[in-house]
Parts: sequence; C-alpha cells; structure tokens
Amino acid sequence: VQLQASGGGLVQAGGSLRLSCAVSGRAFNRYAMGWFRLAPGTEREIVAAVSWHGVDKYYADSVKGRFTISRDNTKNTLYLQMNNLKTEDTGVYYCASKWEQRGNIYYTLISSYTNWGQGTQVTVSS
Repeated sequence: VQLQASGGGLVQAGGSLRLSCAVSGRAFNRYAMGWFRLAPGTEREIVAAVSWHGVDKYYADSVKGRFTISRDNTKNTLYLQMNNLKTEDTGVYYCASKWEQRGNIYYTLISSYTNWGQGTQVTVSS
C-alpha cells in the first residue's frame, strides 16, 4: 500500500488547512489510519486516528476541538481538517496505515503502523 499526503502550506494563526492522504494498493476500508506530526526539536507524535469504518476516533489533547479526522472509503482518502491553527501546530504531518480486520479499532502508537506517507509541511505564522 502507498500513501500520499498533501494539502500542507503556510497559514496565519487562526487559519485553516485541510490535509489529504490518498491511499493506493490493498483495500483502504480495512486500514486503521492515523495522522502524526513532527515538529522542530521534538519527536513524532500522534495527532489523530480513526478506525476503518470511520466511527471511532482519537485526538491528541492539543488538537481537540480544532482538528477533525475523517475518511472517505469510496475515494480511498483520509482527511485532517485543521481549524484555528496555532504556531505550535507547525511541523511535518504524516499519514499512516495499519491493516485491521476489526472495524472499531484505531491505533495511537507509532510502532503500530506499518505504512507511512512522505509527509506534508504545515507552517503556521503568528
């Protein structure tokens, strides 16, 4: 399976961006998905995760109420809608996938994921 993230860019604080992750290969609707980010001077961290049926979701505390993860299994695409962006949201955002037979399971650990996209840069200016 291959993942291609896009949608990053430069935005002012308070603005919005929507990231997309196009997935090709095996059946997208059997993959639990996640978004991670790598900020300067930090380690890669979970931002949000979603089960393959799209109902069960996880958000890091730092993005709750501002970010929304969603997926369109008919388009093999994962999304991350980011609103009210803050300077601390700056970083490279990666999408990741893990094959999962159970539709209600998501994963929050980096080590759980088996496939990664190349990352898309998000820069939030003050």
